[in-house]
Amino acid sequence: MNAATGRRKLRLGAVAAAVTTALTLLCCVGGAGAFFLTELGGDEQTRLTAGLACDPSYQVELTGDMPRFSEYGDGQLRNAAIIIKVGQDMHVPARGWVIALATAMQESALRNLANSAVPASLALPHEGVGSDHDSLGLFQQRPGWGSVQQRMTPSYTARKFYEKMLKVPNWQQRPLTVVAQQVQVSAFPDAYAKHEDLAGRIVDALAGGAARTVEVGGKAVCDAAAGTQIAASGWTAPVVGGVGSGFRTAERPTHNGVDIAVAKATRIHAASAGRVLVARCDPDQSGRRDCDRDGWPGKGGCGWFVDILHAGGYITRYCHMVERPHVVPGQSVEAGQVIGLSGTSGDSSGPHLHFEVHVNGDRSSQGAINPVPFMRNRGAPLGQPS
Repeated sequence: MNAATGRRKLRLGAVAAAVTTALTLLCCVGGAGAFFLTELGGDEQTRLTAGLACDPSYQVELTGDMPRFSEYGDGQLRNAAIIIKVGQDMHVPARGWVIALATAMQESALRNLANSAVPASLALPHEGVGSDHDSLGLFQQRPGWGSVQQRMTPSYTARKFYEKMLKVPNWQQRPLTVVAQQVQVSAFPDAYAKHEDLAGRIVDALAGGAARTVEVGGKAVCDAAAGTQIAASGWTAPVVGGVGSGFRTAERPTHNGVDIAVAKATRIHAASAGRVLVARCDPDQSGRRDCDRDGWPGKGGCGWFVDILHAGGYITRYCHMVERPHVVPGQSVEAGQVIGLSGTSGDSSGPHLHFEVHVNGDRSSQGAINPVPFMRNRGAPLGQPS
């Protein structure tokens, strides 16, 4: 991922590291070389950089220099700032800003589009000309949304989007693409999801790290997303517990995830919305699929495990479940949905969750990155004390 480097006076700072609880070393192969899923092995390829300091009170600015993103120019980022500012003025939680941005990214590439089929729009300030029916503006809204001049006014179109979005039941917990589709009624309902990660990074850059916040008691709280509490980024920590064995340590260089200590039968939550790729028992070194009993160090295999594919090509892996996962391949899951219960099946010395993050849709160890900074940058830090 490319981290935005802004010329604006954004508050930069190192994110405080999660307190690591003193734990007994948990033996867990997860996605290591002895993991029998697929050909696993390789180096970390994470491109995460230090995140912006998270400030829930930060107010987006519409003037001055914009942060730089390779995907968008100054004018497009200014339109993004308008969308966020309207959300702030309406007291919409930051999750809504991410959804609105991703929607406008898909509909107009953050450009205020006129339409060749609507001559009156060509006489108004615009940043390109579209030709989709009689749709106009950042959100490509049709006549039912307002007059030509209104639909060519970015602040008006953003407000109308938020007004309809807020009527979608449980919108903060539902997948971005589902919420956006209920507002837009697009012919391509799955297209919005691919913009979610970049939309979150733009929100962070323009609004003081706001994509890392979660609504708790009606207030935005930084770095507190866990379980059913979903950060504006769309991510949540799968369980709450201390991180023991870390990612590719000197002692365990092929350990492609982290071990989070939790009691047996603790609920495991999907870290983000996505589609289940794998949900099965991983064979051990002897080829046995006996995941319904406790494992032991050196047994081999991940036990009962789940792989989920998320927007942006990210994959999360959850190992050593106590019983068959609660989801099946091909199933769509929401962020925070319970996908199984923790255990100690497979190559394990005690109850815990082995958690991995992979990039570029690569389930092998070559795609694995350190999940600790990845989750921290999304407001869902691992290693919270249990």
